[in-house]
Amino acid sequence: MLKFENAPKKATNLSLNARVLEMAREMGMNVSQTVDALLAAEVKRRYWERWNEDNKEAIAEYNARIAREGLPLAKYRSF
Repeated sequence: MLKFENAPKKATNLSLNARVLEMAREMGMNVSQTVDALLAAEVKRRYWERWNEDNKEAIAEYNARIAREGLPLAKYRSF
């Protein structure tokens, strides 16, 4: 599982659109915090996208088995 909370911060240099940066500052936005949150979300999205691609054959085989044999404990389901 991906967890980024409480990880140490590291200084870095970014090139950002000057007008967007100016407006963000005028709005009182914490640019560092905003970029950190958006980057974390994109990293998670791409991680799971890659994981799904890397595991698509296993997922397809599992789904085919469930379609063929049904759920292992289906007889105990109450819904």
